Amino acid sequence: MTERFRLSDLGITELKKIFFIILGSLLNAVSLNMFLIPAKVYASGFTGVSQLISSLLVNTAFPISTGILYLLFNIPVTILGWMKVGKSFTIYSFLSVIMITAFLEIIPITVVSSDILLNAVFGGVIAALGVGITLKYGASTGGLDIIAMILSRMKNKPIGGYFFVLNGLIILAAGFLFGWEKALYTLVALYVSSRVIDAVHTRHEKLTAMIVTKKGKEIQEAIHGKMVRGITIIPAKGAFSKQDKEMLIIVITRYELYDLEQVLKEVDPNAFTNIVHTTGIYGFFRND
Repeated sequence: MTERFRLSDLGITELKKIFFIILGSLLNAVSLNMFLIPAKVYASGFTGVSQLISSLLVNTAFPISTGILYLLFNIPVTILGWMKVGKSFTIYSFLSVIMITAFLEIIPITVVSSDILLNAVFGGVIAALGVGITLKYGASTGGLDIIAMILSRMKNKPIGGYFFVLNGLIILAAGFLFGWEKALYTLVALYVSSRVIDAVHTRHEKLTAMIVTKKGKEIQEAIHGKMVRGITIIPAKGAFSKQDKEMLIIVITRYELYDLEQVLKEVDPNAFTNIVHTTGIYGFFRND
């Protein structure tokens, strides 16, 4: 009875979220141990940094696996994220980090193909699917995502620039340490990853949702119960049905998209919602 109560209390939505975060972690580990690491092609962000350092330490007295390094790098970042980004997002992101580390330690490093281009492409695609799924369900794979968010808020600059700088450093380091051919294939893997992640989940920092519904008040209350965002409400009327409705306009970050989707599914599954990329915001926008 106690176990049933706990599962019921957790809710199907949260269990689904945890399941997909674990699935995303598994895909990330598979891409590394079966494609990228055997070919010495490097992933983006903290994962790529962990690969580089692990490669340098492999023949020393203190070899450390990519998974353990990845976990160690993410511990201070998680503490920072807890204070600056948000508790729920940080908890789920650290769950992703723990599961990626566990899968990296469990799954053996296996050479699937000797073709470095195939390893770069398939490794990039599988990793991107893992990252995209994780982002889609309201978490991240930790590391650079959290740091970029904090820096973006402090400096009021786009997140993309910080990703570009660190990933550029990874490519240069791979070139200097292991040859420029490895650096070029790393660039291929990073490009493929970015394209696939964009297909699975938008990487834009801010989005605008336009929601046409008959339950404007209920949706407004549900949104404000989950996030601190301003909402503009405009009277609307169906051209065909002639029914009176309301249009709710709200600007959110990409990490809040999952929460918004859940609100709409629970309150009004029939609401018509258009999500568009927001290129700029003038005026007040809450960043914390």
